[in-house]
Amino acid sequence: MTRGTRTARVLALLALAAGVIGPAPVDAQPRAWPLGHGEHIVLDGRLDEPAWARAPVHDAFVQYRPVDRQPPPEGYRTTVQVLVQDDALVVGIRAFDPRPSEIRGPLVRRDQVRRDQDFVAVVIDATGDRRSAQFLRVNAAGVLADGMYLADGDVEDFAPDFDFDAAAHRMPDGYAVEVRLPFMALRYPYRGGLPWRLMVARSVPRESGTLLLSAPLTQDAATFIAELQVVGGLSDLESRVRDRGLLTIIPEFTLRSVREHDGPRTESSRRASVGADIKWRPRADWVFDATLNPDFSQVELDEPQLAGNTRFALSVPEKRPFFLESTDVLDLPLAAFYSRSVTDPRHGLRATWRASDADATALTLRDRGGGTVLLPRPFDTGEVVQVGPSQASLLRARLHRGDAQSRWSLGALLSDRDYGQGRGNRVVGADLGWYPSAETRWHLQALTSSTTALFDDEGKPVLTPNIDGHRWELGWFHRSPGWNLTADAGATSGGFRNDNGFVEQAGVRFLQTEIIRRFGETVIAPFGAGSGMTAYELETYLRLRQAQTTSGQTIEQVVHPGLWLLAARDTEAWVEARFDARRVQATGPLRHTRVLAGSYSVNPAPWFTRLTLELSHGDRIDMDPRVDRVGRGSEWMVEAKLKGRMGRFGLESEARMAAGTIDSPRGGRALADRTARWLAVVHANARDSLRFLWQGQWVDRETDPASGIALAERYRQRSASLVFQHRFGPGRSLSIGASRATTTDEPARREVFVKSALVF
Repeated sequence: MTRGTRTARVLALLALAAGVIGPAPVDAQPRAWPLGHGEHIVLDGRLDEPAWARAPVHDAFVQYRPVDRQPPPEGYRTTVQVLVQDDALVVGIRAFDPRPSEIRGPLVRRDQVRRDQDFVAVVIDATGDRRSAQFLRVNAAGVLADGMYLADGDVEDFAPDFDFDAAAHRMPDGYAVEVRLPFMALRYPYRGGLPWRLMVARSVPRESGTLLLSAPLTQDAATFIAELQVVGGLSDLESRVRDRGLLTIIPEFTLRSVREHDGPRTESSRRASVGADIKWRPRADWVFDATLNPDFSQVELDEPQLAGNTRFALSVPEKRPFFLESTDVLDLPLAAFYSRSVTDPRHGLRATWRASDADATALTLRDRGGGTVLLPRPFDTGEVVQVGPSQASLLRARLHRGDAQSRWSLGALLSDRDYGQGRGNRVVGADLGWYPSAETRWHLQALTSSTTALFDDEGKPVLTPNIDGHRWELGWFHRSPGWNLTADAGATSGGFRNDNGFVEQAGVRFLQTEIIRRFGETVIAPFGAGSGMTAYELETYLRLRQAQTTSGQTIEQVVHPGLWLLAARDTEAWVEARFDARRVQATGPLRHTRVLAGSYSVNPAPWFTRLTLELSHGDRIDMDPRVDRVGRGSEWMVEAKLKGRMGRFGLESEARMAAGTIDSPRGGRALADRTARWLAVVHANARDSLRFLWQGQWVDRETDPASGIALAERYRQRSASLVFQHRFGPGRSLSIGASRATTTDEPARREVFVKSALVF
């Protein structure tokens, strides 16, 4: 702290004591206050600069959970102030707490600030139309989590990262947070935008799991961002900052040593690679991204999934930063675009444009190959490992009209996967979103494909005469007091394929619906007064689905009645009966099953932040077409999450085990599929961490005595990694680590690496 800064703070405190600067006025809505010439905010969470004494205070918080429309619990006052710097908004939040010793502020990984911690969140919509909003969470230890809310589907996505920064400071009566939102990190149009909107949330994870909001949102609202409030004092801000430019270059340097061991044969290799990510924002409405030789190998491993008894491909979430800039513009189902279809890009470019009534994004990447291409069929998903490079390109554009109460959007899509020499796959489509009211939405998407590439047994693309296909889907959602109603219908022709998307099934049509009855706060007392519990939310639901081949043969019938509740200690539980029928193959019978399933999840203690148990038991179909029979079986999952401190170190532990079994007709196990995962992290502070990750999968299938076919199979996969990481700041880090992986029928692999990423 400089001498000038200390002097300014002392003068401010003396002025307050003498009554020269009165207490900041209290506003019903957030109102920004401009910093004076030469004023500066030190981001330390203390809120002790003179400007904070003048900025208007907003403290009209309401309770959203456990029960909405209620005032905050006594003593949990929360205040919000907004300052305008030359290049950023700075939001100051004070979270008063009558039980400060119970504040939960563990050191955790970035983007792991969840409801089991004390945190504040800033949700900002710089376009003002409440279609999407950026958010930043900061827990009481100063750990950050950021992402994007999308109104369509009411989705909270933690994958995107923005150049936000924050600091927290513990006080005797609570904690305070300062959040810096650079204008260059916010997304807003060049002209014609609506007033910026803001909401602040506060999590108090005690017995009732309280969530407080600075906006009058209720649980009957269509989305979580439906009631963001206009920020006063920013009327001319958009015109002042829209022409400012930004250029960020993030070079990456990686040293890697790999050793593969296969019986008596050992191969070693060493490699140094240089890559870079570049972001250029010449003005408010344009963002250009480029990536060159990116190294995604140390992105956190995907969680293993039970896959020993499924015939359809399983999707995994995107975590690679290049693909996350324009998620709000893409806003597409996986069938239209699935970025994980690009496995190992050599280089790529993307341009994103956002206006007040339209947006668009275009990207193209050169993929080295090695990924899986999906070949969808009615009863399973064919997969082939692509050998050789390809060019993946996509163009997405949308028009928007209306406001938050009544609006529509019209979008177009062009997707192309080029394997060279006329071999490829192209998809063209359009989508319409219509929102006649805040409670109702319709969505229609139609896609058509043209394919001139099949694959041989080695995974090489082969030129083929053009194969045409199409896909369409129509969806409806309505929310009213006490009810949620959803209906969807769609069809995918047998020739449809999208190599830039995720299409696990083709040659099918379906109709599905879900009816949810919401009861709100309810006392459940099955054995009379005094024997029950209070559910903050209680819902009953019914899910129905019918799927057929395009020729009319039934593939699947689903009837799932169930009950869901939310209670104290962030308890979430559900139970449902499953009356299903499925056909494994076209020549097989329709197999009927009856299953009882349930889940229980709770926050047992401040250090034991989550315990989740899931179990289903009953009839299970063996999906291997060589067997195709029903047997008794079960699936279960146990997950435990712990967060705490040991001296000055923060500790995280996440352990997850899952298994699925099918009994043999003659006793014993015909199929056993098991996965396990343990993640442990030691934090020295908010920037330095040591992460250990171990995970494995085991699949055992015994010979089926009923068919007499020799089916005995064993699959084993295990991996472990140890990584130390130091974060210098947003986008800047140094990682040092080692990993080991073994897989059935593949060489054991060991790797040591050093990776650095800086920002210029």
